[in-house]
Amino acid sequence: MFYNLETSELQKGGAAYTERLSGTPLHVRGNVISGIPDVSRAQFAKLLKLVTFHLSSISRLYVQDGAVGSSLQCDAKVRVISDNPSAVMLLSNVLWKIPDRAISHDTCPLTIYVTSSISTNVRNTLGPGTQYANGFAAADIERSSLILCGKAFADSTMLKGALSALTAPILSARGGLPFPGWLLSFGGSVIMLFAPAEVIKSSNLQDVLVSTDSGVVVSSKGSNVLFPTNSREPTLFAKPDTVIIIACDSSNALPSVSKLSPGQAAYHFLAGYHDGKFVPAYSKGPSPVDPLALANSLFSHARSS
Repeated sequence: MFYNLETSELQKGGAAYTERLSGTPLHVRGNVISGIPDVSRAQFAKLLKLVTFHLSSISRLYVQDGAVGSSLQCDAKVRVISDNPSAVMLLSNVLWKIPDRAISHDTCPLTIYVTSSISTNVRNTLGPGTQYANGFAAADIERSSLILCGKAFADSTMLKGALSALTAPILSARGGLPFPGWLLSFGGSVIMLFAPAEVIKSSNLQDVLVSTDSGVVVSSKGSNVLFPTNSREPTLFAKPDTVIIIACDSSNALPSVSKLSPGQAAYHFLAGYHDGKFVPAYSKGPSPVDPLALANSLFSHARSS
């Protein structure tokens, strides 16, 4: 078993950057936003049993520790257990680095099980079909567990969406408010931005964001982002003093530029206008947090800022 190897060490063990995938099926237990296939308690328990049995039979097992959240004061520790060094190398770039043995002192770590060499029978646990040809992912928010089968580890968009959902209860329990937004930091000011992901990707905003991935955690100590972009060292920013909402609404229900009250900001955040369609809290991914509760949290934060 190999613990927390550096990239060069993983590459000596055969790790290589693989082709990125998209559209990998993700099943989530504990999700409150529709559109993501559910997985039952029994299904996940069976799958977890098969996966852990498989991993226990592997002679070269890789374990990597990290965190979701760039603040040591409010993050979610993550342990990756994998039969594939390439998966560990990719996942180590998604997670923040943490001090040695930090995860052993954590009260609620999240575990990712990566089984790239899993058998067809295990792949069919959640249902047969060609949609699982490249693998699939299953998450249980209650267990704080994520299973990546086949090549699912190569789908970074799916992976980050699953990690955002899985870590939300942990971060909330530690005094953080996880929002599906972005941070901008310049001139001593910190701004929280909400917008459809398509707007962010199609604009120059990515050049000024703290992280190009959605995910902001606000706590009494400050604010931080879920996933690293360039810097690999955890960073805590000041609490946002401004909230900006970019709405893409062809129905002209919103004026071009408006200064919103805290209540109005919470309403339009909840509505998540995107060409006249309702996208709760601008999030299409899985989440265990009711959008209305998140909007109320935004209202409370904006009112106290």
